Amino acid sequence: MRVVVVHNRYRSEHPSGEDRVVDQETELLTSAGHEVLVHERRSDDIAGMSLPRKASVPLLVPWNPAARTELADRLREVRPDVVHIHSTFPLLSPSVVAACTDAGVPCVATLHNYQQVCAPGTLYREGRVCTDCVGGSPLPAVRHGCYRGSPLATAPLALSLALNRRRWWSGVSRFFCISWALRRVLADAGMPGERLAVKYNFVEEPALRRTGEGEYVLYLGRLTEEKGVPLLLAAWDLLRARGGLGLPLVVAGSGPLEPEVAEWARERDDVRFLGLRTREECAELTARAAALVAPSQWLEGFGLVVVEAMAAGVPSVAAGHGAFPELVDDGVSGLLHRPGDAESLAEGLRRIVTHSASMGEAARRRYEQDFSPAAGLSGLLEGYRAAIAARSREPA
Repeated sequence: MRVVVVHNRYRSEHPSGEDRVVDQETELLTSAGHEVLVHERRSDDIAGMSLPRKASVPLLVPWNPAARTELADRLREVRPDVVHIHSTFPLLSPSVVAACTDAGVPCVATLHNYQQVCAPGTLYREGRVCTDCVGGSPLPAVRHGCYRGSPLATAPLALSLALNRRRWWSGVSRFFCISWALRRVLADAGMPGERLAVKYNFVEEPALRRTGEGEYVLYLGRLTEEKGVPLLLAAWDLLRARGGLGLPLVVAGSGPLEPEVAEWARERDDVRFLGLRTREECAELTARAAALVAPSQWLEGFGLVVVEAMAAGVPSVAAGHGAFPELVDDGVSGLLHRPGDAESLAEGLRRIVTHSASMGEAARRRYEQDFSPAAGLSGLLEGYRAAIAARSREPA
């Protein structure tokens, strides 16, 4: 097949799982003999824009006519079999869906988060899961300033959600939902269920896998409240007060809570704070871990870091909501803790250290079954073929 991948890359200082998924899928399709053309924009480019252009960016979030024209012209030139849309915020906009219609090319879209029903895409506000806008108006998001804590910054996203909802639903032949949990939310909000397919993200075979007992418990990710970092700190303090686990906690990542985490870890012999690490360093850290911890407070749409740990034969303790119950077989390939409960998280960490070897083996088997490159390629091609067939059945 000839596939055009459309994506707006995140800023470099905020490493994104979505960017990694796009890169891995592109490489996977290419290695399988398909021709992939990437049509992308980079949020990093905003910094180099003139002041008038920077000021215009929010105005183009709901609809960017130039992006529509540019993509439509390229599609007419290269005549792909299918277009695969990922993120369109902030430089592409949903106008790329109209571009596919203009050029007469079927398109699919991967839904990496909840942006079809939530302006910031998180279903999370003020320390709790929030569904105020799901299935209804996005005005609550503006009122509460759900994006960057600013009503002004949230308004373009909310406007895009209100204006383009039906365009997405009618213009995209097949949506890839990255978990059943995500699909349930979207279907309940009114999205067309016949177009919502579940396709898990895949993870490449790791260069390193765990070979011993593991040296530490690992947190790997953004240092934010919604990722459960304060909860992890509280749970680790509980464990320390009871004598500890016999293994240290290693924290790798960056984010708004980095100063707080660094201060908490300072002068402690049971915690190592590493800050942001490269992808290669993260892979090595994972392979040496006894267990990974993913205590997210918000409803994760997938959980790439958990699956990467599974690929390395490392089990996880994860929050028992969002997509995690689909990824972690509780008591078999890892453990689920009660969301938001530090005592439950501490108990899960204590138990998983004891059963790390057997759970790690089960986690690896689950990876091979559902999250390998072979499974990822099969899901992609099935969705592409369905989109092409749906377009061929449409009246001329």
